[in-house]
Amino acid sequence: MPYSEFSRDFTQFDARPMSPAIGAELLGADLTSLTDTLVEEVRAALLQYQVVFFRDQDITRAQHIAFARAFGALEIHPATPKDQPDREVLRIVHGPNSRGMENAWHSDVTWREQPSLGSILRAIELPEVGGDTLFSNMVMAYEDLDEDLKARLCEMTAVHDIARVFAKRLGKDTASLHEKFPLMEHPVVRTHPETGQRLIYVNTAFTDHIKGMDRTESDTLLKFLYSRAAIPEYQCRFRWAPGSIAFWDNRACQHYAASDYFPNTRIMERVTIAGDRPYLDADA
Repeated sequence: MPYSEFSRDFTQFDARPMSPAIGAELLGADLTSLTDTLVEEVRAALLQYQVVFFRDQDITRAQHIAFARAFGALEIHPATPKDQPDREVLRIVHGPNSRGMENAWHSDVTWREQPSLGSILRAIELPEVGGDTLFSNMVMAYEDLDEDLKARLCEMTAVHDIARVFAKRLGKDTASLHEKFPLMEHPVVRTHPETGQRLIYVNTAFTDHIKGMDRTESDTLLKFLYSRAAIPEYQCRFRWAPGSIAFWDNRACQHYAASDYFPNTRIMERVTIAGDRPYLDADA
């Protein structure tokens, strides 16, 4: 179930859960008028539900950036063109000449030493139907494992590699990409720094192998762990509409952008909040 310690009575919006496991729409929130109370309550809702959604938000790119900055320092993604204004914004465009490629369960930028706290995604142009985004609760995915496997996983480290996805997209060879973004090691099970919960922290996009394990054995175990995100009981599904915004906790959940709208156009803008280095608290 969603983390209950942060449950509270909200004054800036009504929280309507999307599923028993994850997600809530924050009805009545107004992102054109940021206050300390609104930011505090959105953060609390994010910790409780892992992903929160806003409807009918007529905000500018500058307001999008300002909202994200209220939660921390912002990242610049290497896929953002160097001459783009507002480089904090990652523009994701798919249409007749570009089929969507985000249709795999993943956490964002786990190839960084300090992967993101969270991402805020805003709909710019949408297909008439399709292009939903799914989210999966990786705390539940961990908690439902048997105790022996949990203990084993908590002793493991995984290697994350930007080149698995972005070597081709950025048109760079693996060696040159690794000079700037070297292979990164993170625990297979991490502790959420604010809730203290443990969760599975490997993903099909960026996790390459488990350190020190035979490659075949590593691939088999990772395939099983990846499959946990696809369990419907851990999920919610968000149908986009004009003015919709999603804000997910990248430390707690994974997401999957359904690429079922080709050749129609879907344009989104994402602003990402920097996080900290994943760790596993032995006393959790």
